[in-house]
Amino acid sequence: MKTLKFNWYFALASILMFNLAFTACDDEDDNMEKEPKEEMTNTIVDIAVAEPSFSILVDALSKANLVSALNGSTEYTVFAPTDDAFHALLTDLGASSLDDIPTEQLKMILLNHVVSGSNTSSSLSTGYYSSISEKQDGYFYSLYFNKESLMINGMAKVTQADVMADNGIIHIVDKVILPASIKDHAVANPALSSLTAAVVKAELAMTLDNDDNNFTVFAPTDDAFAMLLENLDATLDDLSKEDLTPILLYHVVNAFVPAANVTTSYVNTLAMGQDNYLSINIEVGDNGVMINNKAKVVLTDVVTTNGVVHVIDKVIMPGTVVDAAINNSAFSILVEAVVKAELATTLSGEGAFTVFAPTNAAFEDLFAELEVTGIADLSKEALTPILLAHVVSDNVRSTDLSSGTVPTLNTEKSIVIDISNGVTIDGDINVIIADVQATNGVVHAIDKVIVP
Repeated sequence: MKTLKFNWYFALASILMFNLAFTACDDEDDNMEKEPKEEMTNTIVDIAVAEPSFSILVDALSKANLVSALNGSTEYTVFAPTDDAFHALLTDLGASSLDDIPTEQLKMILLNHVVSGSNTSSSLSTGYYSSISEKQDGYFYSLYFNKESLMINGMAKVTQADVMADNGIIHIVDKVILPASIKDHAVANPALSSLTAAVVKAELAMTLDNDDNNFTVFAPTDDAFAMLLENLDATLDDLSKEDLTPILLYHVVNAFVPAANVTTSYVNTLAMGQDNYLSINIEVGDNGVMINNKAKVVLTDVVTTNGVVHVIDKVIMPGTVVDAAINNSAFSILVEAVVKAELATTLSGEGAFTVFAPTNAAFEDLFAELEVTGIADLSKEALTPILLAHVVSDNVRSTDLSSGTVPTLNTEKSIVIDISNGVTIDGDINVIIADVQATNGVVHAIDKVIVP
């Protein structure tokens, strides 16, 4: 009886223990199914909330409705300003609190501190990064990070790096990073120091710092300026405001033209002023983007508050009507003809000249008609009257043209212009590009050679 009683209790205890163990395992499985696989308990927002020195940043994120964005699974790199940084901003803006800053403006400022992806201090390199603060049409304000000085846009310094969050990385900065102007970005980038000095000397800093405008600037590097000064056998100190102003304005287009919108074409620059803006030629090809067939675009789309900057490797200089032809590969045969006829010096003079410039295709048609292989088969004496028939005295832009007979520099040949349907010359020659403005005149491209 004792043995039976012992076995009964032992069996009952074993059953109860088995049931308890099974239930515990079942509950654990249920909990594993209910819990997310990647629960984020330490997001960017969590870290900011837990840090007393980020109290204003947290308030700002709340006011701008950005808490959920920085609390999600998308990874960001945040350059986080401290309370002291925000106090300095409020003082600069003459504001007493965040309430004095419009919500949309605050949102723009905050998003200018955020870059997509997780970028540790070791992975960050000197150069440009796009924030997620949108300027316009899918283009976002640029941030310039200088790894040597740990400065962003030349205004805020990283004081503590690599605060790791579940959804990104925080780098603490000592100032609020406002979106930068063209001038601000030039100042921030040491490779553009010569450009900055030239802009200051030419008294153009205010122009390139004005948010009421929207410019595209082709910005020459320091190496580009060094090459120019070497060719001029001068220093920057040797150049006056009057020397520098037309050169610098020749690099500025009065429109927002990001790289995606750049096409082979002529664009007017701010140089010269009035209606006679000097034109530069942009060619897109196997060598990338070339300006005036000389300067290469080496970096694109630095987006600023008042435009966009593309960095180039040479300084581009305003030129004559001859230079305008040289700058465009589509006029290479015309240039060859002008050189052979010894007219380059004449057409590089004071002028003013209006040149109706035949394209290479137009010359090829002429060669076929004359049954020659090229310019080499034509003498100086044959070329001179042909070329002079393409040149009219004075600077005559397309808006100044009227129908009628116009004398040329070939005293035995006048041309007949008709503006009733576009601009035609002598009945069957079409102006296909108008108003390429040079320093001593204007060029209009035509599709056929004018033969006296």
